[in-house]
Amino acid sequence: MSLMREYSNVAQANAQIADAIVVDSLRTALEEGHGWPGHLLKAVASWSSPTEEFHGRIFTYFIDGEAFDWMLLAERLLLTVRDIVPVIEIEDLLFTGKFPHSVNGTVFKNILGIEKYRGVLNYHYGVTVEESLQLAVEIEIQKRHMSNGVRYKGDPTDEAFFALYRATPVELLRRYRGGTNGLNDNDISLGEAKAFTYWLFKYRLKNSDKARIASDTRKGLIQIEHMGDVSLSGVQNLTSFWTSY
Repeated sequence: MSLMREYSNVAQANAQIADAIVVDSLRTALEEGHGWPGHLLKAVASWSSPTEEFHGRIFTYFIDGEAFDWMLLAERLLLTVRDIVPVIEIEDLLFTGKFPHSVNGTVFKNILGIEKYRGVLNYHYGVTVEESLQLAVEIEIQKRHMSNGVRYKGDPTDEAFFALYRATPVELLRRYRGGTNGLNDNDISLGEAKAFTYWLFKYRLKNSDKARIASDTRKGLIQIEHMGDVSLSGVQNLTSFWTSY
């Protein structure tokens, strides 16, 4: 056991060293006047650590070793070059998930490589689309209540979760955590919320038939289109975080 722990510590240290080189290379390229979108993606593609603590905040880039939150890694990397990249361009990326015209889907896929791009797709369907599906079902419930003359039913979250997962959010969160573990059911960080959503995605796939899975996926994708193709997980008010460094 001690040998395994020692090996893990060495691997983690090596990853941190490699990532420090990635950050230095990104900064050097931008200082030399190269365009930031392509070099940012190259840095994302070269990144090693699945999670890290940076400026007192825990960044988890790979959920379950499968779902790659590339936008979170992009945010972390851009924090190190915020004095070079215009803030408005940073916010455009982090709020919409869209690069300048110089980066299209093909370029994005080719630079990231097969493994990381597969992780991006896992995150998209397992977190972004799953969140959108939950919202779509909540909206359906609200519309149904209104059509029945019920205007003030309250928060539709419990009803939506039961429709999708056959259990309430609190029950599912406890299952995800393996019991209460002394944690408050209402106390959940953004990182844990993403991991919980990915767990819910896999839970739904395991407990639904193929036709229902396909129907729910379409519903989540349509909801994203209605929202203007903005990722629920990527939209955050970053002003206070950015100005603190």
